[in-house]
This record gives sequence, C-alpha cells and structure tokens, in this order.
Amino acid sequence: MGKKKTKGRAKRKINHVKNHDPAETTVAVSDEWAQFEPTEYKSAPHSFIIYRGKVGRHIRELMRDFRQIMEPYTASKLQMRKGNVLRDYVAIASYFHVTHLCVLSRTSISPYLKICRIPRGPTLVFRILNYSLARDVLSTLRKQVTYDMQFHHHPLLIMNNFTSEEKHMELISATFQNMFPSININKIRLKEIRRILLLNYNEEDDTIDLRHYTVTYRPVGVSKNMKKLLANNHGKLPNLGRCEDIAEFLNKEAEASESEGEDMSETVDLGQRLSARGTKGVDEVAIRLVELGPRMKLQLIKIEGGLMEGEVLYHKHVLKTDEEKLAMRKLRDEKRNVKERRKKIQQSNVNRKQEEKDKHRQKCLAGMGKTGFKRYSQNEQNDDYDDDAEWYRKEVGEEPEDMQMD
Repeated sequence: MGKKKTKGRAKRKINHVKNHDPAETTVAVSDEWAQFEPTEYKSAPHSFIIYRGKVGRHIRELMRDFRQIMEPYTASKLQMRKGNVLRDYVAIASYFHVTHLCVLSRTSISPYLKICRIPRGPTLVFRILNYSLARDVLSTLRKQVTYDMQFHHHPLLIMNNFTSEEKHMELISATFQNMFPSININKIRLKEIRRILLLNYNEEDDTIDLRHYTVTYRPVGVSKNMKKLLANNHGKLPNLGRCEDIAEFLNKEAEASESEGEDMSETVDLGQRLSARGTKGVDEVAIRLVELGPRMKLQLIKIEGGLMEGEVLYHKHVLKTDEEKLAMRKLRDEKRNVKERRKKIQQSNVNRKQEEKDKHRQKCLAGMGKTGFKRYSQNEQNDDYDDDAEWYRKEVGEEPEDMQMD
C-alpha cells in the first residue's frame, strides 16, 4: 500500500493565493514601502515593458533588452500570465509610480512597439523595421565593456534631428523625453552618466534609429603602458619580465588600440572629480562610446488619443477628410454611450438580484427562528395513514395491523 497523499506546503500556498485578493496585497505592500521611498524616486517616470500575443523567443529577448535600457526605473522582473489584460497593469500602475507602458507585439507583417501614457493615453504605434539583439551587438565587439554599475542610473537621452514643427513629431519628442527623469545641470554628477540612449531621426525615409551606448573615460596624453600602471587592477602590476627597468617599459611605443572606436574619442576638461579607472588626478580625459545594444529602426504608424483606443490623431498611410473624422467621432461617442447604458443596466440588475437574495435570506432566518418541528393536524395524520395502508396492501398483500399514531 502506498502512502496517502496529503496537501503539501506548495498546494496550501496555491489555495491561499486563489482565495486572496491581489489588489489588497499590492496596496498593503506599496503603503508599507512608501515611507522609505525617496522623493526623487517617486517623481521619476517608471515603465512597464511587456509583450502581447505569440511573439516568439527573439521578441521576448528584445523585451528583456529594452527593459535593460530603461533601468533602473522599470519592472525588470515583471511576470506576465495569459489571463492578464491591459486593465490589470493600469490598475497597479499608480502604486508603483508607473507612467508609461511599452507593449511589444508581432503580426504577419512586422513586429510593433506601442508606447502608452498611463492612464489616459496617448498611444504611439511604431513598426519595427529591423532590430538586433544586445547579444548580437556585443558579439561583434573585440572588447566588451559591461559591468553592474552601468545600470544603477538612468541613461542620458540624446535626440538628434527632431527639429520638425509637425504635431506628431513634437508628440514623439515629448513622449521619449517624459520617459526619463529630467536632468539638473547644476546637480548632475559625472559618475552617474554611464549610459547614453541615442535617437536619430532620418528625414529621407521617415524612420528613427535607436542606439544604446556605454560611456568610457580614458586619460589623455598617456601611453598605453602608463594607463596600465594608473589603472588599479586590484594591486596587480603589469608583466615587466622582458624589460630591464621601468623606464624601458614606459618608453615603449604605444601599441594599436584593441577597439575600433578608439580614434573616435572626444577630449573634454573635467569640471569635477571622476571615479573611473586610470583618471585619478587627471584633469583631461577622452570620452569613448561602446555600443551595448539592442538596435532598432522604428517607423511611426499612428497615434491614438486614448490608451490603446480612441480617436486616431495621426496615421501614416490613411488620410481622412474633416467630414469622415466627424462621422467617426460621432460613431465612437455613440458606442461609448451605449456601453455606459449597458453597464448601468447590468449594475442595476446585479443590485436587484442581491436585494432579492438578501430578502430571501432574511425570510429563511426568520422562519427558522419562529418555528421548530412541523405540527400535523388530525386530518393530515389520517390522510398519511390511509396512504401508508394502501401501499402496504399492494406490496405485502395483507391487511395492515392497527397502528396507533403518536
């Protein structure tokens, strides 16, 4: 005989989760941690980055790369379930100071990126013409520059060629700027600028190039061998076995750079102390950008006035007249009114049924409190006796004996 199966800890936990309201837990946790959150963290824009539908493993990896771009003000470990709908993310957005929702999807034509302003829109729909994952970009570099401190601060947003006065271009520029915290020139510290997000608009084909870089600092006017001495590699010294003395090592000709972007560095004067390797006590450094990925080429398709719905403010391929826009607006208002009336009717029906249920419950409780066992009259007892005697005759075939009723 096998051992009888009992509910384990995991099963009990699942039952507890099913019977528990997640909204109450979210409110309780957010209220508990609200007093420990700094003001800068609360005021900074946050984001949810998710995918919808069947997208494939490459789009899911692109979603994780995009979350890395938006660090640290994003839900990097947000779990998604099939039952989650858009209003679930909107409902909890305010508790976590989330201001933007980025949704990746895929159709038979192309992948799409939707950027929504929570809670009332607008929604920008971009078509992803082509993209490269972060791992593919890093694999092309001869020397990769990645470390954890890169993602402790938000990237510096640089927007190039967004000078058009068209309304949809101004809305694109404002949307991307509002996705990142504003920078105070008087308070910014150089050690916080570790990454750069570059958005370049191409007027020829009406597309936007997205690039993600990390910033590296190197001292100027110093040979490569001197850089090795200045760098604090955990107290390790370079190999001097082939040199007779330190002078020979320092006077050795500089070798070729290991990375392709070394010649593209820009020299700047430091206005404050910089905590970078090899820059201690140096007033002038060379800044070089190393790409982290991912790469994306975006094209704006349309802009909706609401959150994934509402009036189409701009469409790249469809142009409507003022009469058509007015007719569509009236149709949309009519649908909204019908939906509101249907909701009121449903709510009234729910309230009516609840009232009837409460009345019925009160009657049942009142009846149970007033009456105990039912008392039969003499006539009712005689009728029951006749029915029993008739049944006895048919089944047994004999006359029943006289029975006395209690």
